[in-house]
Amino acid sequence: MAPAPAVPADMERPHFIGIGGAGMSGIAKILAQRGAKVAGSDAKESETAEALRALGATVHIGHAAAHLADDASCVVVSSAIRADNPELARAAELSVPVVHRSDALASLMRGLRSIAVAGTHGKTTTTSMLAVALTELGLDPSYAIGGDLAGPGTNARHGEGEIFVAEADESDRSFQKYDPEVAIVLNVELDHHANYASMDEIYESFEAFADKIVPGGTLVISADQPGAVELTSRVRARSAAGGQSTVKVVTYGEAETADVRVHRITARGLTSEVTVLLDGRPLTFTVSVPGRHYANNAVAALAAGVALGLPAHNLASALGTYTGVKRRLQLKGEAAGVQVIDSYAHHPTEMTADLEAMRAAAAPGSRLLVVFQPHLFSRTQELATEMGQALALADASLVLDIYPAREDPIPGVTSALITDAAEAAGATVTAVSDKNAVAGAVAGMAGPGDLVLTMGAGDVTDLGPHILARLTD
Repeated sequence: MAPAPAVPADMERPHFIGIGGAGMSGIAKILAQRGAKVAGSDAKESETAEALRALGATVHIGHAAAHLADDASCVVVSSAIRADNPELARAAELSVPVVHRSDALASLMRGLRSIAVAGTHGKTTTTSMLAVALTELGLDPSYAIGGDLAGPGTNARHGEGEIFVAEADESDRSFQKYDPEVAIVLNVELDHHANYASMDEIYESFEAFADKIVPGGTLVISADQPGAVELTSRVRARSAAGGQSTVKVVTYGEAETADVRVHRITARGLTSEVTVLLDGRPLTFTVSVPGRHYANNAVAALAAGVALGLPAHNLASALGTYTGVKRRLQLKGEAAGVQVIDSYAHHPTEMTADLEAMRAAAAPGSRLLVVFQPHLFSRTQELATEMGQALALADASLVLDIYPAREDPIPGVTSALITDAAEAAGATVTAVSDKNAVAGAVAGMAGPGDLVLTMGAGDVTDLGPHILARLTD
């Protein structure tokens, strides 16, 4: 087993701007657990801020130049941090090195056997499945995930084992910084429209990611999703043109040509039973979350673990202990016979997958009601029609205003683009600008046996408890 890596010299006293973010907080937690003197700032108080303080980190609320200590060894930023941030300006005055989040994560992974999980959708779930399964097997992995595990309740951990599992973000091309032993590509679709102008740019970015796999390593990639199939062809063509490649390509999925073939997925309420053919032999295991897409994520995790040399039967059994990630079809509670479930889905493919999973899990005669909050103006501008079509899978939907996150408004881009598309697709949809009105509206619509899904990557997640409280009135 590899010894615990030392903290890199430039990471001994790091300051994180936006330390409460999913990716940033994970790196900060691992550094704190390794003994670094971690500090940072965030826009508001949160459970994440408290968790970081419990690990010894100093977390300031709000952004101010004075928050940056004079002896900081570096300032860590994500692509969301704007150039006019006062702490970033102070770093320039003090000549403190500025490090991108992806470079910080890459330095933490160095010297370990790493698995990097990439794809337009499903990264957090698949990374989490691996983290839980490897922990269950006693391998004490380190991991950095873009969401909190339902079990351990954290998005990152420093382990004493030799394996590091990381979610690899393609949105700003930062996943090209990693040198994984095993890389997973779940799917390849056009998203992150502020950074990618075309599918060709997306493919080029994923090809660069695949090029970083260490010699003798493995690319695990979907045999079903069209973008992944195209990427596989490109990677293999490049290898053929450049001579013998030292990277092995392992495909997985329901296609008959898949190396790890999904033979059968059987829905069993909020779980699935999955049978795969591995080296021609059947292997059956349980996935404790609903939906075909989650079952396929588990198969990708299985293939990656096998590529590291882990016994397939043991790994399959351990994958069954995964119980979910916060905001990935997370049951928030039940009131008056109505279940309220939270979904992080914000891209049409994710929305469709989660709505189909909930439809399959619903009891006969029950209705599926959705509260959807679009995420980003640029994404809405490009994908409003597809979002509206996805909402047609629900019995009725409420659509909130766009959650801007890091973006400024785009003239003419509003939630009306989605509601118009939804109505054109035959959906029953209502625009709601006042979030305070949502709980009452849902309570007036829902009846015993119905499922309510709060959906989106913004603060729509906060509405679940309010809906449950109103249902009990």
